[in-house]
Amino acid sequence: MKWLLIALACIQLSECVIRVKLFKGKSIRDILEERGLLEDFLKENTYNLYSKYLGPFQTDSLAAKEPLINYLDLSYFGTISIGTPPQSFIVIFDTGSSNLWVPSGYCTSAACNDHRKFNPQASSTFQLSNKYVSIRYGTGSMTGVLGYDTVRVSSIGITHQEFGLSTSEPGTSLYYAKFDGILGLAYPNIAASAATTVFDNMMSEHLVTQPLFAFYLTRQDGQSGSEVVFGGVDPNHYTGEINWVPVTQEGYWQILVDRHVTSNALCLPSVKINGQIVACHGGCQAIVDTGTSLIVGPSSPIQTIQNMIGARLESYYMYVVDCRMLPSMPYVTFTINGIDYPLSPSAYVLQRNINGAESCMSGFNSMAFSDSEHLWVLGDVFIGVYYSIFDRGTNRVGLARAV
Repeated sequence: MKWLLIALACIQLSECVIRVKLFKGKSIRDILEERGLLEDFLKENTYNLYSKYLGPFQTDSLAAKEPLINYLDLSYFGTISIGTPPQSFIVIFDTGSSNLWVPSGYCTSAACNDHRKFNPQASSTFQLSNKYVSIRYGTGSMTGVLGYDTVRVSSIGITHQEFGLSTSEPGTSLYYAKFDGILGLAYPNIAASAATTVFDNMMSEHLVTQPLFAFYLTRQDGQSGSEVVFGGVDPNHYTGEINWVPVTQEGYWQILVDRHVTSNALCLPSVKINGQIVACHGGCQAIVDTGTSLIVGPSSPIQTIQNMIGARLESYYMYVVDCRMLPSMPYVTFTINGIDYPLSPSAYVLQRNINGAESCMSGFNSMAFSDSEHLWVLGDVFIGVYYSIFDRGTNRVGLARAV
């Protein structure tokens, strides 16, 4: 009820939300490829996208598993500040993890030295805790300490917010990243060291009008307008009705990509191309993750999709298509909660310009796990087409056609 009363105080919901502008920069993959380092990087680092979603459930209480290689293609970043006076940081707003962390002045790793570092001594409101944090990556690790300070997300000031201060960031991935840290927006039960999440504090301190946030991602390079809003939705970012899908497991934002049972009890496939079933014959689980750029799934159906869209393996898990073939490539359709979500070739193909040469990369990739897992990840390739709303109040994900 309290959320309804707060929301009614606003004349228009779009005027009540807290907006954080996101900008699209170069991804780690693009930077490595431009410098001729991508092939060596992928040789040295195992490309296992699935391991991010093992979470802390298979580790000790202090550590969470979140492979940084998932961030290889990410290019949407936003700015927050920490401390008094505020110190600014570029972060990924990641619905696939739960911790907030940034580099700190305690860190001497090369990756820290090449990014903005939080200086605890320069903040009059900083408090150091007696807890440590360790997040193991597929390409290294982030270890550090937990502290408390005021975190500002747009116009929201969150007092006594728990966050990680890295003391070590080994590996090369973070060195080339255009972001400084990560702000996790998943459920608190997967937070390393049981740290309180940013959005949980937003809710507990009544800093948002509604217990939800939403992502709008533009897909074209140089196109403005991408943003994450807290406390509501922006009706200007979508058209048609919002399809609400229940969260099946609180931790990640996990939903059911299910069979559509018609009045004649006929089951329609959940993933299809040109009317042909390619995956999820009996339904499967999917995680809606802004911290993964691609659509990721089991190896066999993903390989079928690559074949049907004409993608070929170029090198080290990178599938490319002929850019000239985009007009004739098929749509790939996901059925979620009885609604079809088609993706056009321009949506699922990442068009890039590397050192003046145009290239087109498939937006689909496979996880290193067996098909029996039936787990998919709907990353930015999907979210760029469908406005995505994450509702902690009723534990559901809203999807609507983005405009």
